[in-house]
Parts: sequence; C-alpha cells; structure tokens
Amino acid sequence: MSPADWSGAIAYLAAFLGGYLLGSIPFGLILAKLFGLGDLRRIGSGNIGATNVLRAGSKGLAALTLLLDAAKGTIAVLLAANWGETSAMCAGLGAFLGHLFPVWLGFRGGKGVATYLGVLLGLYWPAAAVFAAAWLIAAFVTRYSSLAALTASAISVAGLALMGQWRLAGLFLLLTVLLYIRHAGNIGRLRRGEETRIGESKS
Repeated sequence: MSPADWSGAIAYLAAFLGGYLLGSIPFGLILAKLFGLGDLRRIGSGNIGATNVLRAGSKGLAALTLLLDAAKGTIAVLLAANWGETSAMCAGLGAFLGHLFPVWLGFRGGKGVATYLGVLLGLYWPAAAVFAAAWLIAAFVTRYSSLAALTASAISVAGLALMGQWRLAGLFLLLTVLLYIRHAGNIGRLRRGEETRIGESKS
C-alpha cells in the first residue's frame, strides 16, 4: 500500500473506533440509575433502550434516552464527515455496533433503533424522514414498536436505493440485517401473538 492508502485506511479505522466509543455510551442505563429507576437490565425486557426506560415508568427519561441514542449516531457521522463520506459511513457503522455491542457492558447492548435513525439522519436526512414516517404509520396501525422499527428499516433501505444512494443502501442493508437479528425474540413473539403493544406493561 502507498502512503496515501495507509493514511486513508487509518482515517477510516479512526472514524470507526471513534464512532464505536461514542455509540457504546449506554445513555438509557445511565439515566435510569441517575434518576432512581434502577438497573434497566433487570427491568421489563432487560433492554437498555428508550422503550424499556418507558416501561420503567418515565416518559420524560424515555424521550431523553431516545434523543441521546439517536444523537450519538448523528454526531459520530457529522464529526467524521470532515474527512469524507467513507469516513462518515465508517463512523456510523461504528456507532451502531457500539450501541449493539458496548465494551463497557460485556458487549450486551440495545437493539439499535434510535441509533440507526441517528446514523441515517447524519448520512442522508431524507431517508431518515422516510424512516420516521414509516415508523409512525406502522406504530399507529399495529401498536407494535418492534414491528414498526422492522418495517421502517426495510423501507429505508428500499428508499435509499430508489433515491440512487447505492453506497448508503448497502450500508443500511447491513445495519438492517443486524437490527433484525437483534429483534429475533420480538419477531418470534410477533409470530406467536405474544409481543407487547405500545402502552402495555410487559408481564
């Protein structure tokens, strides 16, 4: 490899690692402990994301968790964008993987929906608008948060392809596959009719 190739590779690796570290900050877990809700890993679904913060009993903290989990994806992308689109994509991938597999929590993190949206917003905001609209419609019709996220992520990939954003479509296809894997339990409960609806308490 030439010096320029090495420089590019190092920049991409740095963007990925920086994104990973930012994405691995477990805001839901931190906020729940700070405000006396307890350890999210022992509440409801055991997930560290906004939906479980809501189950723990705080709409305000759930909204803040959602905002922060999305923001860390967006911020990672925007910071790395100073070194080009590829660096931004590497940072977005890192942030998403950091949320799913945070080193601080034994690589057991959240399911990634908010961070997925945040990365999408940073890389191509029209697709983020498509995701948000699809999520809201699916959530309103089905009242399943998980199904809304799965639907919105698949539609986002298709939307990116239709908008001619092929590189981003490839990245978000990978992120969507990971999102589906992380929602395997939810998919099973949806098929059995056992998934918790929005507004219901998890038994």
